[in-house]
Amino acid sequence: YQRRVHGTLCCFMSTSASGVSFGKFDPFADAQLEEPGAATSFAQGRVHVRLQQRTGRKYITTVSGLNPEMNFNKILKAVKKKFCCNGTIMTDPQMGRIIWLSGDQRQNMTAFLIESGICTPETIHVHGA
Repeated sequence: YQRRVHGTLCCFMSTSASGVSFGKFDPFADAQLEEPGAATSFAQGRVHVRLQQRTGRKYITTVSGLNPEMNFNKILKAVKKKFCCNGTIMTDPQMGRIIWLSGDQRQNMTAFLIESGICTPETIHVHGA
């Protein structure tokens, strides 16, 4: 379709015209495959860094499986300052405490976890990479 933006005629292609289908993707699908009585990701020693699409071009990076005894507020404060992004800590009954960061921070967060000594490269699992 065509639209005038600031006096200039611009052409845009809708998703139906391009033939591209954007299906629903569940980043936690692999975590749901575990048995209900299975150990949590912390007990397994895995830290999961995932990317979730919010709306359009907006993304959220989630970090789960960290040791629950860690000070999540200090980690979040350092990450927000270092990567200039917003973030929060969410509590999920199944996944425990999860760090949410705005934007695609998968590589940054992985590097931060390794540099700060929180995790080793073998224990981090980056989804969607």
